[in-house]
Amino acid sequence: MGFPEIDSAVFFGSITMVTWGIWVVLGNAASESIDPRTAAAISYLVAGPLALGYVLVSDASLAITAKGGLLAGVAGLFTGIGLISMYVGLSGGSTTVVSTLGAMYFVVAALIGMIILGDQVTITRFAGIAFAIIGVALVSQ
Repeated sequence: MGFPEIDSAVFFGSITMVTWGIWVVLGNAASESIDPRTAAAISYLVAGPLALGYVLVSDASLAITAKGGLLAGVAGLFTGIGLISMYVGLSGGSTTVVSTLGAMYFVVAALIGMIILGDQVTITRFAGIAFAIIGVALVSQ
């Protein structure tokens, strides 16, 4: 009897969910033990070489265009701001509130997609965003 095939998006999305959940909890503990900005920097000092190592051992292309490199760099800038903000938030607030609000990044991305990038606005998407906001309000109480 073999294992059923799992969609790669579900598989890797599940890994992301679990590892980021653990990351927030450990980040909270680190922020209570040392300065949260230092904890954020250490996290990235570990994550950066891990990501680079994965690129080097995988079949990833090392070709970089000016546009792609710039976009990736700006994405990294926003990632860094979010990371530092999360650690500072964790040091002074509830893990439940900070992690739940931080996890709402997909709502920001969906709104940008619909408002700026021209993604279709549907009642289903609108309802999903509304339910996500209601969920955050309930969890953060």
